[in-house]
Amino acid sequence: MLTAEQIRRWHNTLPFWVSLTVVPLAILGAVQGGLWVVLLPVYGWIGFSLLDALTGLNEENADLETPEEDLFWYRFITIIWFPIQFCVIYGMIWWVTHSDHLSTLETLVLFFGVGVISGTIGINYSHELMHQKPALERWMADLLLGTVLYSHFRSEHLLVHHRYVGTPRDPVTARYNEGFHRFFPRVLRQCPQSAWKAEAAMLARKGLPPFHPSNPFLRYALLQAGFLLLAFLVGGWAGLGLFCLQAFVAIWQLELVNYVEHYGLTRKHLGDGKYEHVRPHHSWNAAQKASNWLLINLQRHSDHHYKPNRRFPLLQTYSAEEAPQLPFGYPVMTALAMIPPAWRRYMNPKVRAWRRQYYPEIEDWSAYKAGTNPLPR
Repeated sequence: MLTAEQIRRWHNTLPFWVSLTVVPLAILGAVQGGLWVVLLPVYGWIGFSLLDALTGLNEENADLETPEEDLFWYRFITIIWFPIQFCVIYGMIWWVTHSDHLSTLETLVLFFGVGVISGTIGINYSHELMHQKPALERWMADLLLGTVLYSHFRSEHLLVHHRYVGTPRDPVTARYNEGFHRFFPRVLRQCPQSAWKAEAAMLARKGLPPFHPSNPFLRYALLQAGFLLLAFLVGGWAGLGLFCLQAFVAIWQLELVNYVEHYGLTRKHLGDGKYEHVRPHHSWNAAQKASNWLLINLQRHSDHHYKPNRRFPLLQTYSAEEAPQLPFGYPVMTALAMIPPAWRRYMNPKVRAWRRQYYPEIEDWSAYKAGTNPLPR
């Protein structure tokens, strides 16, 4: 176990600052052009897959009694990420629209890479920040999500996903046999709707109308409109299009991860619309060391759903007896998810083994597979 004394040492935070390495790669691609523009996607998927193979697993857990003040340098990287990402996105828009050494294809690939930054790191950091209480951190989460035009994710994630994960009411719990190419358009359609309904229901319980100024959707709309306008002012119509391209790539990556995190895992229906409490075995766990550095322990997802407000340095990992394990980190698993036949051939046996391990008493899984169990109350 990592003791509080070990955790507070600043040099132990450095592996989680690996995200900063993407910035010079983006600049190098923009300046050099050619094959250099593919550095970011290659680094994110292939580079960290190889690093995972070399560094192995990290199954060591941190002391949960570590005080908040000892986590400052872990928190700091997430708090400062918005200005970093802001400069990368708008700096790249200005550069490519005020220089002529990049071809159209090179520019598009470069901004695919920018989307890798804003999706792999930006949305992930916003996810960490939105779960925390300080107003500054929640604002940083909103600003990061605004830069990828996916602000509703905060409402959907906090009010819907965590409450209803593993039930038919959660859009982002991927169903058994559901390929990613069916899952993706479904969540793009359903998540904004479920987020709006959840916020409207909260206002209704306070006796307020859905369009009350306290509805965060007003803030979401203003932030996104502001970022779109700025992209146009910096780079014209081309800049606006490139901004939207990186946002789409970021959203695609987020939903790829959402797909992997809960694929085929369901909570037991207890009858009359009641479901068991969320436990670690309702999320796929991954202990790969290098990708957990990049993703600030997001792959310890079993513990995140068990204790949603736990800060990322303190997230626990679990054994195969306590939670289902992914065989590889997210870089490999998300790439596999893009090939549905290969994904089903590899993951469906693991889901069936999970059912036998945790729910041997359930003989008929048809309602769970189809998502036709009663909606949770």
